[in-house]
Amino acid sequence: MSTCSSLCICPQLVDMSFADASPQTYIGAVEDLGKRYTVFCRVAFDGVEYVGRLWFAEQGTSDVGVPDRAAMPGRTREEVLSFARRLTSDELGLRQRRAFAEKRQYIRLRRLTDDILLKVRYLNQIALSKNGGIMDEATANQEFEATERQLHEYVDRLRGFAGVTGSPAG
Repeated sequence: MSTCSSLCICPQLVDMSFADASPQTYIGAVEDLGKRYTVFCRVAFDGVEYVGRLWFAEQGTSDVGVPDRAAMPGRTREEVLSFARRLTSDELGLRQRRAFAEKRQYIRLRRLTDDILLKVRYLNQIALSKNGGIMDEATANQEFEATERQLHEYVDRLRGFAGVTGSPAG
């Protein structure tokens, strides 16, 4: 058990199975008002730069977490993660509090919508790369088909997420 009085990064608070199984990158853990949160970072390429967003998931629950609204841009995925890892415990705490103050009700729907937007941006990037001669037509067509398949899968899942409050795992 932690001896943190208010807010801290505590390696001993981490549920490693969550950190290891997560597709996100583990950043740390914070404790606030007696609850422990795993902090992880999701990074995506938006066609111009890598953009990271911190997520805070209460330990011991199946909650997928609550995102911080602030984005962390970088030239590489590792640059974004390096920035996130350099955040102090006070900075992580402030971001955690902001995230929960602005908590969305429909987290799963929002997360899926974000994924759809990333795929749409990626489709545009494929077209720009093909038109600019950076990507050959055969490779571009393969990328278009794979991305369109993923978008159809995402759209098929929208109905199940619409109107569902909270953020159960899934």
